[in-house]
Amino acid sequence: MALTERSGGLVLDQLSKAIIEQLQQDGRRPYATIGKAVGLSEAAVRQRVQRMIDAGLMQIVAVTDPMQVGFPRAAFVGINCEGDIEAVADALAELTEVDYVVICAGGFDLMIEVVCEDDAHLLEVVNRKIRAIPNVRTTQTFVHLKLRKQIYTWGTR
Repeated sequence: MALTERSGGLVLDQLSKAIIEQLQQDGRRPYATIGKAVGLSEAAVRQRVQRMIDAGLMQIVAVTDPMQVGFPRAAFVGINCEGDIEAVADALAELTEVDYVVICAGGFDLMIEVVCEDDAHLLEVVNRKIRAIPNVRTTQTFVHLKLRKQIYTWGTR
């Protein structure tokens, strides 16, 4: 079976991990090619992929480089809130510039990532959009200077 349920979530077997690794290398790789690489039929690969998608374990998407598509300014923003943190997180998730929202413990209640066209756009997002959300108490912005590592291989190694 491709997916096994354990306390804490679903666990992938080695064949499912191998299929994911194939798709991480090339998300458009044909199921027949993946089947040959992992020792399954095209139909079996198709069924496993669909089960993993339906279970919410993975998505197959195109990932763009924001720097190359007109958004060269990116930053993390640490946010402290009053009241309902989840309501603030939901409001932040609605902003088009926000691509990542995490409720966390430690120095911040929330950490988000924003991608912007330039510094003026970043200022507008932080000052007029994020700080305007009810219950946002403080923000601290960490501007990205250079991306050194970005992976999408969780759960397969």
